[in-house]
Amino acid sequence: MPLGHDCHAWKKKTTDVKDQYDFKEILGTGAFSEVVLAEEKGTHKLVAIKCIPKKALEGKENSIENEIAVLHKIKHANIVSLEEIFESKSHLYLIMQLVSGGELFDRIIEKGFYTEKDASKLIQQILDAVKYLHDMGIVHRDLKPENLLYYSMDEDSKIMISDFGLSKIEGSGSVMSTACGTPGYVAPEVLAQKPYSKAVDCWSIGVIAYILLCGYPPFYHENDAKLFEQILKAEYEFDSPYWDDISDSAKDFIVHLMEKDPNTRYTCDQALQHPWIAGDTALDKNIHESVSAQIKKNFAKSKWKQAFNATAVVRHMRRLQLGTSHEGLNPPLASPCQTHLLEEGADSAPIRKCLFLRADTIKRGVHIYLTA
Repeated sequence: MPLGHDCHAWKKKTTDVKDQYDFKEILGTGAFSEVVLAEEKGTHKLVAIKCIPKKALEGKENSIENEIAVLHKIKHANIVSLEEIFESKSHLYLIMQLVSGGELFDRIIEKGFYTEKDASKLIQQILDAVKYLHDMGIVHRDLKPENLLYYSMDEDSKIMISDFGLSKIEGSGSVMSTACGTPGYVAPEVLAQKPYSKAVDCWSIGVIAYILLCGYPPFYHENDAKLFEQILKAEYEFDSPYWDDISDSAKDFIVHLMEKDPNTRYTCDQALQHPWIAGDTALDKNIHESVSAQIKKNFAKSKWKQAFNATAVVRHMRRLQLGTSHEGLNPPLASPCQTHLLEEGADSAPIRKCLFLRADTIKRGVHIYLTA
């Protein structure tokens, strides 16, 4: 089944992918793809390989071609990259950069100290990456905290944007009108089924900035119709006491991004020049206690309770950390629950906690490679 002329321009390799990569374990499965943890034989670098059976693509060729076209164009320090593509008679293999630092909310909760300045630096990285996309004519369309992952477990790790399953490359003169995205982060013009453009991403960044400063979403209702009504009217508040210690500059920044009219909404360029990002108006006050408590309360981890094979990653990471490949030294763990017990146990060493975090965050983050 041909996948279009553009695929040939992507220089897909037709050699056996397993000649170059050792497949370790399945990390997860999506609607029509499977993600495998793999190690490049020459460099021992870990990657995530998205394995797509061609049979499963029948009728969905455009979807996967769109994702590959978008990913292949992108080279940015804060965006998960597509490194190379292999093709066999039966499968397409996308070799993806593996990010193992975990989700944004987890890292905030784990911190003991968190300030507006920390949030400002995060948003600046996101704005830089999204500006890069917009300059290339790419609209992400599904920016949300779950799609923001840390590159590594390092304290000063950069943040990475992932999940391009809903991305769209703007053609010359094309206007997007397909309703897509995640409720709660989607811009009013999308819900109103009006033509929209890059401004939808700027709205989503405003929503993310709001959450980073208080720990709860600006729009929330159990009833989707009521939620959409709030968003359509751009009705949100800076509630007391949660916003009492947040600077007026931060609120001003959010107001300009969460502007109902996309024509007057800040662009990425304008947002990057705002004093809360480019100046020194972001406060140093520790807001960790309040924000982390609200994140725990408002963002349940049910979305992470997917059947990912965490055990395999735990074993692999432990071998890497201990500098051994001897299987016998590291008996397999029966389940992610036992991994948690390992971390919590009385004899837990710091190395074990580190291993738990690294492995578990890969498990939770790997959904980014799966096409819905």
